[in-house]
Amino acid sequence: MKNILKYCLLLFTFIFSNFVIAQTFTLQGQASAWTTGVPEKSFISNTGIRYIPDLFIDQPLSDNIFVDAEFSINTYLTTDVHNWKTKNETAKLKPYRLWFRASTNQFEVRVGLQKINFGSATLFRPLMWFDTIDPRDPLKLTDGVYGLLMRYYFQNNANIWLWGLYDNNEIKGWEIVPTKNNGIEFGGRFQTPLFTGEAGLTYHHRTADISKTPILSALSIKQYFDENRFAFDGKWDVEIGLWCEGTIVNRDIDISNLKFQKLWTVGADYTFDIGNGLNVLTEYFNSTNSEKIFSKGEGIEYLGLSTNYPIGLLDVVSGIYYRDWTNKKNYFTVNWQRTYDNWSFYLIAFSNPESAQLNQTQSGNNIFAGNGFQIMAVFNH
Repeated sequence: MKNILKYCLLLFTFIFSNFVIAQTFTLQGQASAWTTGVPEKSFISNTGIRYIPDLFIDQPLSDNIFVDAEFSINTYLTTDVHNWKTKNETAKLKPYRLWFRASTNQFEVRVGLQKINFGSATLFRPLMWFDTIDPRDPLKLTDGVYGLLMRYYFQNNANIWLWGLYDNNEIKGWEIVPTKNNGIEFGGRFQTPLFTGEAGLTYHHRTADISKTPILSALSIKQYFDENRFAFDGKWDVEIGLWCEGTIVNRDIDISNLKFQKLWTVGADYTFDIGNGLNVLTEYFNSTNSEKIFSKGEGIEYLGLSTNYPIGLLDVVSGIYYRDWTNKKNYFTVNWQRTYDNWSFYLIAFSNPESAQLNQTQSGNNIFAGNGFQIMAVFNH
């Protein structure tokens, strides 16, 4: 049923777009190739190639109505090389973005496979509800979700979001249990200017299927449980950039220490007048699971630091450091990037724990485990 619905959505959007907006389109894409080495295991431990073609279609229907669509496919081949005699290859071709949108000056509605993200944090995002972006990934790739998103923009730059999602049963963001098959999720967000910045309130509801997580399923007599998320975030400019982001997750589950989860981040950034400008960003993150909303419980605690310095017109050096205060572990990533008109080249060095509680569902977590390097070439057309 899931595949049938998705292919019907693809066919409907394609036919509708051809009838309505077939005269204006843009075809672009991104090709990338990489090699990762963890010398402790194998000098070359992972290699891969990826191509993501993007077709954008857009056309104004009238003075007030504009329609556009995006069709994108993620196709890639990766090989984990443990030794030269044994190879583990993965090849996939799957939809990456597949949406249609109609909009006016103050309102838009978008339906299909899309990226939905919001919030103020950068390194540790309590509002990472529908994506799995790893800040260490230069390409910031993430799968989308199938759903309907509506947004209304007021004259004072305040805006309201409403969404409904269907059958997104892979783990998203900080979820510990996937959504049930054919599950309907819904929520909304209100964002408004506040003092020298802006603030937002966000809500989301879903029904999770604990049977898909055997370790937790063994502790529960339920198969399904309802989950409600409530969040606040804000960002302000007061000589330096300041932001905060927090989420409370309430689960109707019979595992007492998982009834509530509290995630919050505070952060700041500033660009120092050193050379071409040194940007420094720092965030503190805390996540706790507990039986009651105000009890301490158990969790994780992180401090993060990100730096970015442009050496010249072509080169940028950046770094990310995480300190896991709970488990006394350190994460280091240093990235050198050179960019031409269509080409970008990356040389990444990393030193991370073999297993991590952070970014477990984010792309690149397994690749960046241990001590090693990654070389990547990217072509955008």
